[in-house]
Amino acid sequence: MKTKLILTAIIIFNFLALNLFAQGNNEMEKIQSIIKSLGNKYAPDSRTAIFQVDINQQGSMYVLKGKTNIPEAKEELFQKLNNPNVIDKVDLLPDASLGNDIYGIINLSVANLRTKPGNREEMASQSLLGTPIKVLQKKKDWYRIQTPDNYISWIDNAGFYPVNRDSIIDWDKSEKVIFTGDFGFSYSKPDENSDRVSDLVIGDLLKYSGQENGFCKVTYPDGRIAFVKSGDCESFKKWLSKANPTVDNILKTAKSFMGIPYLWGGTSVKGMDCSGFTKTTFFLNGIVLPRDASQQFEIGNPVNTGDTLGNLQPGDLLFFGKKGNGVNKDKITHVALYIGDGDYINASGRIKIDSFSKNKPNYSAYRVDSFVGAKRVLNSINSKGVVTISENKFYNWIK
Repeated sequence: MKTKLILTAIIIFNFLALNLFAQGNNEMEKIQSIIKSLGNKYAPDSRTAIFQVDINQQGSMYVLKGKTNIPEAKEELFQKLNNPNVIDKVDLLPDASLGNDIYGIINLSVANLRTKPGNREEMASQSLLGTPIKVLQKKKDWYRIQTPDNYISWIDNAGFYPVNRDSIIDWDKSEKVIFTGDFGFSYSKPDENSDRVSDLVIGDLLKYSGQENGFCKVTYPDGRIAFVKSGDCESFKKWLSKANPTVDNILKTAKSFMGIPYLWGGTSVKGMDCSGFTKTTFFLNGIVLPRDASQQFEIGNPVNTGDTLGNLQPGDLLFFGKKGNGVNKDKITHVALYIGDGDYINASGRIKIDSFSKNKPNYSAYRVDSFVGAKRVLNSINSKGVVTISENKFYNWIK
């Protein structure tokens, strides 16, 4: 009899344990499903939004740990869970350890941005002097930042100057000049023979302080004073008012970059990748495009190219990669700018002109075979993801 009671107790215990285990698994799956759903809703592209949440079960408790820069996503997550057994260890970015300095201004002519903290990590993009940024997180001497096009990456502490909200607003409102030469330098005195303060590239921004002997007196984000030849810079406000993204202006800018070497992650005249080239070309004409080719494929109006590509117009963006099959989406790996007569300009080894036309010496069979489609952006300005610098609030998005 005693043996029977023991066996019965063991069976009941195992049954209850299995039942609790099943309930635990069901609860875990439910939480994971909610996390995935909200990730798809708020951060479908990890390049522009952070929603990194993991779950770990500790006894009857579920510990949610991770980071997000989207307050609404975290709020909805715990509202939907509504579970007293869930422990909140999800950090909201910007990290509290940053204090008030949750903004910054790029402080180098061209700052390299990386996918992870570390100089050996892959370069994701670049940002130009004077660009305002959001600072999200610090890891040793590296900072996770977000640029005005929402791109998220890592920068070392030499690449930017950290500031608080009041200081970034002051920078935004200050009179600035934009460097309009391809390459150049700033000097310690209004004299080319004086010591150089730094190099400069087209698109760099500096605070304007006056004129002196044919030079603009300027101030860097970190307070350094320098002088730039007046002929190499222009009032940013005046420049922005004249920015006119016509086909002719876009193509003129694009061709001015001919021969610049390909650089993965590059978005400046020091080197460009394919989408960095198109992004920089349009930016210098007042248009902000998304950073990567696959992101640029999502904006503008699709062009029905047909079999002959006859509907293409100069200024259209051309996309290459692998066509979708109804199950898988189009995979975009390259972007170019159509210039007419079957020719297009792109960053492939260097900035150069290639062609769809078989009878031309610059014909590229590889690009013909990998062509996916085209988008027209110049008829979509301030709609369908194509915005001007002003409408994008590129320099006042913090307000």
